Amino acid sequence: MNKNNSYQRTELIYKEKMINIRKSKVIVFGLGGVGSAAAESISRNFIDTLTIVDFDTYDITNLNRQLYSNFESIGSKKPEIFKKNIEKHCPDTNIIAVDKKVTEDNVSDFFDVNYDFVVDAVDDVKAKLALIKYCKANNINIISCMGTGNRINPELVTVDDIYKTYNCPLAKKMRKELRKLDIKSLAVVYSKEDPVKTVDGKLGSTSFVPGTAGLLLSSYVINKIALSD
Repeated sequence: MNKNNSYQRTELIYKEKMINIRKSKVIVFGLGGVGSAAAESISRNFIDTLTIVDFDTYDITNLNRQLYSNFESIGSKKPEIFKKNIEKHCPDTNIIAVDKKVTEDNVSDFFDVNYDFVVDAVDDVKAKLALIKYCKANNINIISCMGTGNRINPELVTVDDIYKTYNCPLAKKMRKELRKLDIKSLAVVYSKEDPVKTVDGKLGSTSFVPGTAGLLLSSYVINKIALSD
């Protein structure tokens, strides 16, 4: 083990498998409360290439949960701010920031790199389906996050196949659409908690449930990459 590197603590765990992590390429779609935690955690494994995709700007409502959201970043594009911050701790990683919304028509445009894993942390059903459909058709590893809004218990966030999920309205919608596409399995992060009912059905969030989901996404991706043959 090289004691003069940034990843020496991680290497103590993964040993010779660290090479798999170091040479890997991952793309994260969505830099909200979930995606920002996932991208940040993945970046601290000092992978070869990390692509971050989001079309949105920081808003005051993001301050309670999204990494790098603050009063100075409000109004700024998320990928640009995220890239600047990640480069401060992993300058050797190739960080690609993409300011673009994924759709069924342009999904292939995001895959000019041969990614080892795709992280779906977007909240739009059509975008999620486009990503999942493309990845399944092209044999690309993907994990997708379901709903984390209106939950208060991070202990109930877990990883499972989408067809085993419950208490998640988003997962229910996704299952219905995935059956139409004849997609029989999909690794997802979801909450087993029954969502809290809010005024007028508005979507609330906490500082800890989305972040927990993001860390589970990261752990799943990094462990799968590390332990691959």
